Amino acid sequence: MVYNELDNRNNIVTLGPIIHNQNVVDDLKARGVYPVELDEVRNGQKVVIRSHGVGSDVYDKLKELDAEIVDATCPFVAKIHNIAREKSAAGHVILIAGDATHPEVKGIMGHCLGECYVFENCGEFENLVKTKDFLSKKVAILAQTTYNKNMWKECVPLFKKYLPHAEICETICNATNIRQNEAEELAKKADIMVIAGGKHSSNTHKLKAICEQHCKCVLVENADDLRKCGLDLTNAKFIGISAGASTPGYIIKEVQDTMSELLNNVDNTVDEEFNLEAIDKTLKKIYPGAKVEGTVESVNETEVIVDIGTKHTGYVALSELTDDPGKKPADIVSVGDTIELIVIKTSDTDGTVMLSKKRVDADKSFQKIKDAAESGEILEGIVTNVVKGGVLVSADGVKVFVPASQAAPRRDFDLNDLLKQTVKFKILEVNDVKQRAVGSVRAVAREEKAAAQSKFFDTAVVGAEMEGVVKSITDYGVFVDLGGVDGLVRRADLSWNRIKHPSDVVSIGDKVTVKIKDIDPETKKVSLTYKKDSENPWEIFVNNYEVGQDVKATIVSITSFGAFAQIIDGIDGLIHISQIANQRVNNVADILAVGDVVDCRITEIDADKKRISLSRRALLDDEETEETDAE
Repeated sequence: MVYNELDNRNNIVTLGPIIHNQNVVDDLKARGVYPVELDEVRNGQKVVIRSHGVGSDVYDKLKELDAEIVDATCPFVAKIHNIAREKSAAGHVILIAGDATHPEVKGIMGHCLGECYVFENCGEFENLVKTKDFLSKKVAILAQTTYNKNMWKECVPLFKKYLPHAEICETICNATNIRQNEAEELAKKADIMVIAGGKHSSNTHKLKAICEQHCKCVLVENADDLRKCGLDLTNAKFIGISAGASTPGYIIKEVQDTMSELLNNVDNTVDEEFNLEAIDKTLKKIYPGAKVEGTVESVNETEVIVDIGTKHTGYVALSELTDDPGKKPADIVSVGDTIELIVIKTSDTDGTVMLSKKRVDADKSFQKIKDAAESGEILEGIVTNVVKGGVLVSADGVKVFVPASQAAPRRDFDLNDLLKQTVKFKILEVNDVKQRAVGSVRAVAREEKAAAQSKFFDTAVVGAEMEGVVKSITDYGVFVDLGGVDGLVRRADLSWNRIKHPSDVVSIGDKVTVKIKDIDPETKKVSLTYKKDSENPWEIFVNNYEVGQDVKATIVSITSFGAFAQIIDGIDGLIHISQIANQRVNNVADILAVGDVVDCRITEIDADKKRISLSRRALLDDEETEETDAE
């Protein structure tokens, strides 16, 4: 159950060691699951109640902490809890055969609503009944699930002798009972018995106690313990191996293999009762999260069936093959393919194991993420979700969280604009246990901008033309992004014509061609011009007009000394007050108004000062002369 929770990538703790096997506990620690005491549980935390069970007060405390409870109490232990609770509620005194310091016994006592006592052996039971008055009370006698069956058999006659009215409940776990019987039968034939299991496991110690009544017996936690214990195998012809209920099958297999190494006399002609291949299949390390190889045996519309080299039938659902809704199993694998898989869930009862190929692919992708974090490699991904505080970027099937501060180019940016966009990012942080990563889009943007700036100032020269994008518009000009460097086009450099505002010429986002007007290497400021030489109105004017030429001009402004008239866009000439009419003019506004189109003659062109003089009077004088000639 804990491994399945791990597979969901949840942060969980166990209330004490999940089982009394240090190898399993250490493996879970390596995966981020630590055993804690009740007072260490944090509010809202996910807590696994271990197989030994706990008292009802512990459940109450966890509810107060709003903890999410995953109850992994052994069903046989839970059954004893129910008996203890129901019997004590009915007024029974509860007597428990077991170790008073064992967590299972403490848990049973925690479900008793009245008097309860613990005895460890027949002698303690006799002392108990002699010092307490149980004859006048209802009594129920229970046993710890892993209690020594032989000890229980010795005690039952005493129960009947001293407390004939007591209810005797057979609560020793059947699996424990069978294991103890089989181990004892094996010990009767063996010269040496090796018991594999946790040093703190009650049922493992009871196995050892039963077996050492018949032969030499040693308890080891794993293969390393076996190597270090200095076991003398000189005269051993028959060696038996058994294990506690909480010992994983792969450890038993390791102990068996190590025993073979120590004997250095492996018999390749093993009999049918000791088939090594069968043992390999039975004891191969299979648990949720384990990586295995499987050979595809059949493929249908919804799943793939694989052989993983154990007695289990392996199933890979379509949802664990791919996230692509348009693909079927046959599009991904074929019969005979060997594929890497991760165990999701096992069922020894059904002989099945649920597997995932998709998660192996994700693990490989996550390794790439980890490598990128170390190397600083720039990755590419697609923004798939906008979430609280940032966005999720999918890169080879791995979702990388990018905080808003590392995703948005500016504070007022709408993160929804990034959805479905391909972005470049770097990995800032990796949590290997939780399989999570944090990335930054801005880190890449900063590096690219710095590189672009360096290249620009190394290569850019005044007078060079460049392509850019209008980034922002102000009253005094326009900022253009030249690719990591922003240049300013002042209002006067936007157009040869008069403009009311820079937005009359360009809009934000426009692609423009500009010329570098000036570069300040110290302040990193760049001045640009958008005006084109080919559009210079003065050049157009001097190429198309000359002194003495008659033109039509539009009055654009009036002053005390005359009026300015536009000949072509960007070119104005002055009609001096003396040249407005063929008589004296005291007030220009009495004769001309802004917007009037008048006929006039170019009388002077000053190319250096870019000044043009116009005369309306010259044309009027010509008209008078013609009239006089006609008379």
